[in-house]
Order: sequence, then C-alpha cells, then structure tokens
Amino acid sequence: MRKEAKRIGKSIGIGLAIVFALVIYAYGFKVTKVNLDETRSPRRQVQLVRILRALAKPDLIEYKQEEFLVDVPIMVPCPEEGFTPPAEDTSKPYIVVTPTCGPPTSMAQIEGFNFAPNAEGPINFIPPSQVKLTLGRFKTDEQGHFSLTVKLPNRKTDELNHITATTRTQIGGPFLSRNAIDTWDKIVETVFLALLATTLGLAFAIPLSFLAARNLMKDVTSPILNVALNILAIPIGLYLGARVSDFAGSTVDSLFGSTPVFNLIGVLAGFTLVYFGVRWALPADEDQKPPAKIRAARVVTLLTTILVGLLSLYMLSSLTIWVGDSLEDSLGSIGFLGTFISDLGDILGITLTVITALAGAGTLTSLTDRLGRRIIKTTPPPLTKVLTIIFSALAGAALFFMIMAGLHWLYQFENQSITTVWPLSLGALSGLVLSIRLNPTDNFPIGLVIYYLARTVFNALRSIEALIMVIVFVVWVGIGPFAGVLALSLHTIAALAKLYSEQVESILAGPMEAIKATGANRLQTIVYAVVPQIIPPYISFTMYRWDINVRMSTIIGFAGGGGIGFLLIQNINLLNYRAASAQMLAIALVVASMDYISSLLREKTV
Repeated sequence: MRKEAKRIGKSIGIGLAIVFALVIYAYGFKVTKVNLDETRSPRRQVQLVRILRALAKPDLIEYKQEEFLVDVPIMVPCPEEGFTPPAEDTSKPYIVVTPTCGPPTSMAQIEGFNFAPNAEGPINFIPPSQVKLTLGRFKTDEQGHFSLTVKLPNRKTDELNHITATTRTQIGGPFLSRNAIDTWDKIVETVFLALLATTLGLAFAIPLSFLAARNLMKDVTSPILNVALNILAIPIGLYLGARVSDFAGSTVDSLFGSTPVFNLIGVLAGFTLVYFGVRWALPADEDQKPPAKIRAARVVTLLTTILVGLLSLYMLSSLTIWVGDSLEDSLGSIGFLGTFISDLGDILGITLTVITALAGAGTLTSLTDRLGRRIIKTTPPPLTKVLTIIFSALAGAALFFMIMAGLHWLYQFENQSITTVWPLSLGALSGLVLSIRLNPTDNFPIGLVIYYLARTVFNALRSIEALIMVIVFVVWVGIGPFAGVLALSLHTIAALAKLYSEQVESILAGPMEAIKATGANRLQTIVYAVVPQIIPPYISFTMYRWDINVRMSTIIGFAGGGGIGFLLIQNINLLNYRAASAQMLAIALVVASMDYISSLLREKTV
C-alpha cells in the first residue's frame, strides 16, 4: 500500500509539473504575442516572398546598361475635338494606348510590340511638369509583346502628356557593383575595428584579471593602519604625479617646442643619462651595506633620473609627432603610415600623465606602507592604537568624500551638507568604528575588498551591451569606427578580465606553493607559477574574443559605430534588401573565415 501510494503521489507530482510547465509556456505565448494568424495572411506571405527573393540576389555584380525608351502621347482628359496620336513606325519597338485619351483615374490598356524578348521595365506617365509617375511594370513574352492595364493619374491638363516604356539592355561583361565595393571597404574596416578593440582590451584585461582572481587576492592582507595610510596617500600621489607630468610637459614645450633637432638631441642625451643613472643608483650586487651618504645620493640620483626620463619621453612624443606629420605629406598613397606614427606620439604624450600619476600613487603608498609597519614595530601599543584610530577616521572621511564627489559630478547635488558634511561625518565614523574593533596588528583583507570591487565593476560593464556604449562614444569622438573601437574595447576588457580571472582561479596550487617555498615574492610567484599555466587558455580566449568582436562590430554600426553594420542598417531602412543581402553575405563569410583561422591558430599554439 505504501509503495502504491508513493507511486500515485509521484504520478500526481509529474502531472502537476506538466500542467505548471504548460501554464508557463501559455503565459509566454501571451507575453510574446504569438499570432499564427499573421503567418497565414496573404499580404504577409507576399511580402515575405518578395524579401526572400531579394535577399537571394545580393547586389554584387552589375553590367553596363543602355537605356531604351519608347513613348506615346496621350491627352487627359480628352479635348472636345478628340485626339489622334501620330502614326507609329511599326518596324521599331512601339506602344499603343487604348483609348488614346480619357478622363483622369480612368483605365487604359497599354500594348507593346517589337520589344526584345523577355525584356522588362517600368511604365511611366510624364505630364508637362516632367514629374515621372510610375503606372506599373511590364515584361515581354518570347515575341517581344506585352499588354498591361493601368489606371491614369488624376492630372487634368490641356497640354500633351506622354506614356513611356523603358527597357535596359546589358553591354559588355560583368563588374563589381558600387554596393560590392562599399561592402568590401566596410568589411575590411570591420575586421580591423575588431582587431584594434581586441588588442586594446587585451592590454588592460591581462593585468586587471589578476585583481579579480580570488586565489591570488585572498592572501593579500595589511594592518588597518597601513590601509588607512594608503587610502590617504593614493589621491595625494595621483595629484603629485600629475603635477610632475604637467611640469615636465610644459618644460619641454617652453624649451624645445616642436623643434626636431633639439628634441632628438634631448632624447639621446636623456636616455643615456637614464641608463647610467639607473646603473649607479641600483647596483646589481653589493657585499656590504653602503654608508648613509651614499644611500642618500642614490635616492637623489634615482629621483633625478626619473625626472630626466620623463622629460625625454615628452621630447620623444613631440619628435614622433613631427616625424609622423612629415611622412604623412611625403609618402603619398601610404601616408597613413605617417599618420599612425604621429598618433603613436600623441598617445604617448596623453598616457604619460596617467602613467606618472599612477607611479606617484604607487610610490607614495609604498612609502606609507613602510611607515605604517615601522610605527607598529617601534611605537608602544597604546600610541599605535591612537594613531590607528586617528588615521582610520581621516581615511574613512577622505574615502567617503571622494565617492560623494564622484556622485556629485554625476547628479549635481545642490545641498552642500549632502556633498560635504554627511560623507565626511559618516566616513570618519566608519573608520573610527573599524579601527576600534580591530587591533593595529590585525590584518585587514584588503585583497578580498579589491577582488569584490573588481568583480563588481566587470559585471557592471559586461551587463551593458556595446551597442549602448557606442552611443556615448559617438557623442564623445563622433560617428565612425573610432567610436566602435572604444565601445568594443571597454566591453572586451570586462569580458576578457572575467574569463582570464576564472582561468587564474582554476590553476594548480602546487607550483604556487613550490615557488613560495623558495622565498619568492608575490610578483615572482605570479611570473613563475601562474603565467606558465595560463598562457594557452589566454591565447584561446583572446582569439575567441576577436571572433566575437567581429560579429559585434556589425551590430554597433547600427548606432553609428562604423563598420559594415552602418551600411547594413542604411540599406535595411531604405528597403534595399539586395544591397543588404550583400552585406549579410560578407558578414557570414568573414565570421566563417575567422572561425577557421582561429581554430588553426589554436591548434598550433594551444
């Protein structure tokens, strides 16, 4: 009995699950507005056949055509004395309209004779204003004859009108149509758009992926005092680094300007000084610790060398821009190489500020980290606790204030207490509570905080489609493929960083433990234990992302992101389905080719 009851209960459960599934799908049909009656509509079927036939004939090849026009006069309406058109030459193609005149909107029969077999073309009504009105299309039979009944337009005039039949005959061999040439140009643009986006995304995704790998970040801890000092040091370091970069850039502009000779001499001399300065300030081996004066001199030399190197890089940027501009004018058809060189110099000048700011923040946080550890090691515990509370409150206030400053930039709050008083107060209170609860020697899981923050940012960026991102970049840089490159790059960074980080999380722990056992630091552990395990999947993911970017670049063109999608959406909007079919065919061929090439490359490298 118990087994029977269990079997009946199971059957009832299966039945209820089936009913529930049917209800879910029924509601899905309702929400998606499934309407099978529309599929049987004759009008819909005619439109579908017309579009499919147009798509089956991509506009790729055309012939030079000669237009042949035959016309016959007609009066609308009939004059009082009637109207008889002149006699036609029956040895040539001619058309006959019955009746030869008639009231507006009346029906008329048009017959054509002596035309080429199986010729086709439009029948047009041309009033005195010469505005062409299409009455229909004709197609001749094997004898060159056609018959067509049309409706005369509602045009009243006492002047003579004409009805024309136009045919076109092919002359010479086939050649690529204008649409085929435009399609080729845009598909090449699409491929390189995807290539640049993948490369740019790769450059940022690789380092960022390590921040989003839990197995690498969970061991990154730091005392709360060090964390507080680092939070205070980061904005100061960014500001000081940016100011140093601005000083170096303005110094180069004021001293050398765009003079190529001075910039060349400065680059050569600067890099030479940097080479010898770094070798002296950072010797390879030392038997004993040098005296304090030597260490101080090395620090000063190293700082001077960094400044000289920064000045040299700015001079190199100016020199590269000059070289690129000169080559652009002299290389003619391959002047794009000069433009590329000039753009590289411009990119170097732009990124120097960012790099210097990040270097300033990194240097200052390294110093404050050493300071925090020295305080913990040499200061009495009560005083260390007091300093931890003070710096934690300051760091919390600074962190909350910077977050609110970013929100204020977006939302433009008008209440100053919201942008200043509240974030400073809440930040200081949060830092105070955290520092009271933790001992100065307790390690704060700063690595996990960075891990969750990186994951959140990547997930947010991946949730926004590149089609939406490109709208913002179109406003910033204008309509064209450059906006598409930036949009795809941002989406690629988020997508690849997630894939890369998950691959890092799945590596074998044995090599990492072995490298750590030798006393290697974190950077050495990553280089010798992590990188060798992730190179093959990184190559595979990168190739796959390039394939994705090729397909996505066809879509972002819909929003002005360049590529073949821009041409495709234009033809679709114009109902030019033959031209659109050519773009669809090109997309399919490129995607298939990319899949084949990437599979070969993966086979060779992975």
